[in-house]
Amino acid sequence: MPNRSNDWMRQSQRDLEQAIDSQAAGRHEWACFAAHQAAEKAVKSLHLSLGQEAWGHVVRKLLEELPETVAVSGLILDKARVLDAFYIPTRYANGHPSGAPFEHYGKLQSDEAIKYAGEIIEFCHSQMA
Repeated sequence: MPNRSNDWMRQSQRDLEQAIDSQAAGRHEWACFAAHQAAEKAVKSLHLSLGQEAWGHVVRKLLEELPETVAVSGLILDKARVLDAFYIPTRYANGHPSGAPFEHYGKLQSDEAIKYAGEIIEFCHSQMA
């Protein structure tokens, strides 16, 4: 089976670009979701580069499932937790007690999501180098 880790990493970076574009367009809920996707794909890329598959969408769990030889800091895990909170409620109206998802996210949230996703991508990329 060919190693597709670079494909996953490249898509991760593209998803981060989408997050930035969505933020610029005022679609902060989509910026948060795209940032989550960027981080998820980066961690899956790292798994693949290490010769293992990864399943699921919880970035924190994906990071915790990396081999012990990969030192994942508690701070990176905390940033993943923040991103994981954007996976479902940014897209579904029943993710909040009332209101459409876009009413619950603004620049503050999308700034944080983009920043954290970028840091997770950089962490994964550095581990693959």
